[in-house]
Amino acid sequence: MGTRSTDSPLDDIAYLARSEHRTPTLVAITVRPRSRSELWELAQVSSSTIRRTLREFEDRRWIRRNGYQYEATELGASVAEAMADLIERIETEQQVRDVWDSLPGRDDGFSIDLCAGATVTVADSDRPYRPVDRFLSLLNDTDRFRAVGFEVAILEPSKEELRARILDGMQAEIVAPPHLAEYIRSHCPGLIAETLESGNLTLRLHNDLPHYGLCLFDDRISIRGYDTDAGTLRVLLDTDSAAAREWAESTFESYERETPIIPLETTGN
Repeated sequence: MGTRSTDSPLDDIAYLARSEHRTPTLVAITVRPRSRSELWELAQVSSSTIRRTLREFEDRRWIRRNGYQYEATELGASVAEAMADLIERIETEQQVRDVWDSLPGRDDGFSIDLCAGATVTVADSDRPYRPVDRFLSLLNDTDRFRAVGFEVAILEPSKEELRARILDGMQAEIVAPPHLAEYIRSHCPGLIAETLESGNLTLRLHNDLPHYGLCLFDDRISIRGYDTDAGTLRVLLDTDSAAAREWAESTFESYERETPIIPLETTGN
């Protein structure tokens, strides 16, 4: 039947969205030609439903039949790619919706596009240390660690692991707020002196750090969002996206350039 001239683009979007099997079916045909029986098995719907769906795809010129298989047309492949991108974008938005105000924003050169494919770990009442646990798993898998905005909320539950990794040879460079240095002097004075003496830690203090925390590991970067009222780590988002890595490197370097290295003699009791 084709597309009527009065149809809105939203009509086709709504058509695909009304049944959960339609977009995955179109995407599957775009990946490679498929038989109707294979698509029926993939879609987990009735045979009559998959038959009707394929007929509707053909009517829209999204697929064509080639022998016993169905293959995507250029138009169908374009629609499938756009819908897959939209679904991924909405999935990402849903993950960060409740914690977005804790993450960097447009003024920081950050956007939700950089979150695509990210792992988002949010603290909840049952597991308040979930973001810390995720941070520690990333820390234990890296040989080089760099951070901006290191706070008590991440230092205190991970200080022993951080100390052990630095003393074991991990290269670390941390740009921290001055109040963190004061906290360390008061609560764990040996921590910085010991790690600085190893030669594996470079510490810098900065008076105007962002409201979020940033870490760079060997293969991933992470962004930490805090609950400033409670003084706890609210969310940790980590990704291996090349675009996010480029943003993180640039952000770290901008703070690194602005801050001198803290000499060893100023970090003691």
